[in-house]
Amino acid sequence: MPSISHKGAQMPESPIRKLVPYADMAKKKGHKVYHLNIGQPDIKTPEVALQAVKNANINVLEYSHSAGFESYRVKLAKYYQSHGLPIETADIIITTGGSEALMFALGSTMDVGDEIIIPEPFYANYNGFAVASGVKVVPVISTIDTAFALPPIADFEKLITPRTKAIMICNPGNPTGYLYSKEEIDQLAAIVKKHDLFLIADEVYREFAYDGYRHHSVMNVPGLEQHAIMIDSVSKRYSMCGARIGCIVSKNRDVMATALKFAQARLSPPTFAQIASEAALETPQSYFDEVIEEYRERRDILVEELSKIDGVKVARPKGAFYCMASLPIEDADDFAQWLLESFDHNGETVMVAPAAGFYSTPHVGKNEVRIAYVLKKEDLIKSVRILKEALEVYNKGK
Repeated sequence: MPSISHKGAQMPESPIRKLVPYADMAKKKGHKVYHLNIGQPDIKTPEVALQAVKNANINVLEYSHSAGFESYRVKLAKYYQSHGLPIETADIIITTGGSEALMFALGSTMDVGDEIIIPEPFYANYNGFAVASGVKVVPVISTIDTAFALPPIADFEKLITPRTKAIMICNPGNPTGYLYSKEEIDQLAAIVKKHDLFLIADEVYREFAYDGYRHHSVMNVPGLEQHAIMIDSVSKRYSMCGARIGCIVSKNRDVMATALKFAQARLSPPTFAQIASEAALETPQSYFDEVIEEYRERRDILVEELSKIDGVKVARPKGAFYCMASLPIEDADDFAQWLLESFDHNGETVMVAPAAGFYSTPHVGKNEVRIAYVLKKEDLIKSVRILKEALEVYNKGK
C-alpha cells in the first residue's frame, strides 16, 4: 500500500477545529454548545458587500488578473493611505485569504530548511504553513505573566543563525490579543535591518485596538521598506471569513515579483469574493466604531467574569478578539474534550481552543486555553459560568 508523505505526517492538527467531532456529538445529544473556540464573528457582514454580489451582472465567470482586480487594488491602496499607510497599488497582490498571502510570503523569501523566528504563542496555522513550505519555526517564548509582550530582543538575537530568513509577528495577536507598541515595532525593525532579515507582519486585526491604543504597522517604519511584508485580510475587518480574500503587501519589488509567480500558478483569486471585498471598502467608519465598541465591551465582560474564577489567570487583551487564560488544570486538551464529551450544565456546554497547539515548543501552554469573544455579551456571561461549574466538576473527578 502506498504511504503518505513525511510532510503530510508532520502537518499539525488544528487546535481550533480538531474538537469539532466532539462538538457535533454533543449537539446530537441535544446539548447547546457555546463556541468560544474559533474567531468567527457574529457581527453582520456589511450590507453593501452582500448587495454587490447579489447585483453583479456577470454572464461569464472568468478569471481575474492573478494579482486581483485592478479596481480593487486601487481602492485598497487608497483605503490604506486614508489610514496613514504609504501603500501604492503596485505594492498589493490580492490572495485567496490571508492564509495564501502567508504561503506566498514564505515561498517568496525562504528555501527548504530555512528558519523563521516567531514569538509564541502564535496563530496555530503558522505551524502548518511552515511544514507545507519546508521551513523551520524557531519559537521565542512570551508569557501570560507579561500579557504576552514582545520578548527581549536579546532572546531573538541568540536564535539567529545563517539559516534565519525572517521574523514573523501577528499584530494585534492571535491568540493573545497583545498589541505591539511603537517601541516594540522599532526594536524588531532594528534587528531585521541589522541581520538583513524580512519582517513579516500579520496585521489582519489592525482595526481592533482598544482603550485608546493605536496600531503601529511595519509599513510605517522609515528605512524598513525592503524588509517589511504585510499580510492582510477582509475576514475579520468586515466579518467576511467565508469570502477568503486577503493580500500580501510590500515595497520590495523582488518579493512582489516572486509572489506574483506564485499567484500566477493558482491563476486568480475568486471573482465574487473580490466583488464583495471591493464593495466592502465603502463601509462607513460608523460600522467600525460600533463593532470596536461592541468587542471592547465583550472583552471587559469576559475578563471580569474569568477573573472571578479561583485559579484562573487571564491576560487582558489590547486588540483583536481573543484572550488567553490559564486554568487550574493540568491538560487543557483533555479538559476541552471532556467539556464536549462528558459534561453539560442544564443541557449546555462550552467549546474552547486548547492553547498547546498555539505553541511550537513541546509541553508549553498545557493548562491554557484561547477564548474568542465573538458571542453576544449575555452568552459570554453564561459561557464563563458554565466554564466555572465545569472546572469544579472536572477537578473533583481527578
